[in-house]
Amino acid sequence: MKSIPFTAVIICLILCATTGYAQENEERRWHDEAELSYVDTSGNSEVTTLSVKNKLKYQFSEKFSGRWKFQALNGESNGQRDAESYSTELRGDYAPTQRLYNYLSANWLKDRFADIDHRYTLGAGSGYKFLTGPKHFLIGEAGLTYTIEKLIHDSDTEYLGGRLYTEYIYQISEDTRFSQSLEALLDFENTQNYMLNSETALITAINSVFSFKTSYVIKYDNEPAENSDDTDTVLAASLVANF
Repeated sequence: MKSIPFTAVIICLILCATTGYAQENEERRWHDEAELSYVDTSGNSEVTTLSVKNKLKYQFSEKFSGRWKFQALNGESNGQRDAESYSTELRGDYAPTQRLYNYLSANWLKDRFADIDHRYTLGAGSGYKFLTGPKHFLIGEAGLTYTIEKLIHDSDTEYLGGRLYTEYIYQISEDTRFSQSLEALLDFENTQNYMLNSETALITAINSVFSFKTSYVIKYDNEPAENSDDTDTVLAASLVANF
């Protein structure tokens, strides 16, 4: 797997863990979640390979926080590349109350086998925490988006749209939790151009740092690019490190 140096990823995880333990007595404003996954994809890419994800959060103040997410999937079979997808997101949240919060976000996506050369999305909206535990957690978000997209075999498109998102978490036990999320991305100019993203996951803690995660992701595009499938699925078994 030339594009994803497994050894380098493991070294990075060890270094991050060492740094985290060295700073355990300091005030912790940041939290990092690194994920190495063995995935099986179907749809526009049909491959079994590795992927990496990282989510870094920073608490600037009691009410304001930020996060940066990155994901990469890149695989080859018999010398031919058959999976290539990258995405990143920057987001800031402001919570005026314990349950209500507002957010601003900026996203970038490249998915060669879904014919997406690049897709930039700016978003703003609000969210509400309907359930806050200790066993059941439920949030809902609604906002506006502005998308600039260039397809590999087509021209640029720009449109104003909307975003609806919900996530439910059930804390089964102290070490195990179940989560289900659903996201709808809308195009106000063309109502047939919408996308749905779903993730179902089960996470079990191994120790205070590492967890094991199994997940199933469905990505549906109602108006995919020409010669592209409308549905992509990703089945993953992941090692998650929390620092």
